[in-house]
Amino acid sequence: MLKGKTALVTGSTSGIGLATARALVEAGCNIMLNGFGDAAAIEKERAGLEKDFGIKALYSAANMAKPAEIADMIAATEKSFGSLDVLVNNAGIQFVANIEDFPIDKWDAVIAINLSSSFHTIRAAVPGMKARKWGRIINIASAHGLVASEQKVAYVSAKHGLVGMTKVVALETANAGITCNAICPGWVLTPLVQKQIDDRAKASGKTVREEEIALLSEKQPMHSFTKPEGIGGLAVFLCSDAAATITGSAYSIDGGWVAQ
Repeated sequence: MLKGKTALVTGSTSGIGLATARALVEAGCNIMLNGFGDAAAIEKERAGLEKDFGIKALYSAANMAKPAEIADMIAATEKSFGSLDVLVNNAGIQFVANIEDFPIDKWDAVIAINLSSSFHTIRAAVPGMKARKWGRIINIASAHGLVASEQKVAYVSAKHGLVGMTKVVALETANAGITCNAICPGWVLTPLVQKQIDDRAKASGKTVREEEIALLSEKQPMHSFTKPEGIGGLAVFLCSDAAATITGSAYSIDGGWVAQ
């Protein structure tokens, strides 16, 4: 059912965002990529998606901290593809410190990227979705959208806010052919996390697997990472006919983290 529809995934040049973009492309979507990174690598990925899946792929370098650039990206997507049908808000950053030591500029940056950017994308995308009587909005939140951890005041606040935003948008669009849901991952095995584990193993002299279990068990009962592709698969499901009445929900994909 996604064949010929258009998706925009923010922060989709690597990690969870790229895996989600690829899953939507595999399901038939045209795609607007967005994010930072090496220009040549981004172009290789964009061209590869077009070649491998026979879809149209474009890239926007819009800075998700700048509302004007976000509005321009939504407008460019609708103009280039004719519609914006699936919006995945994935862009995010992190900073860790105790609240009394948390720099104000870091707070502002985390809130801007992890929370406010989704307000700006949804605000701009909903009118077109309402006009077409179909739309799927998926906010990539976190286990930290449901529970807290120390030293992550900005991230936890933003992700809790994103889950709340999801519920409001779901209520406001309930009879407009639009659904809005949140995905709340736990530990996800991205290149950044893999480097963290490798560094821990090198420093401790333990095996990589031992350090994986040590890291995971700090939060998760299940000693397995969520794969970015699993999040992409869940996003595709939330766009399907089977999920037509699922809205306002926060889906945990976290190895049992918030079940405790």
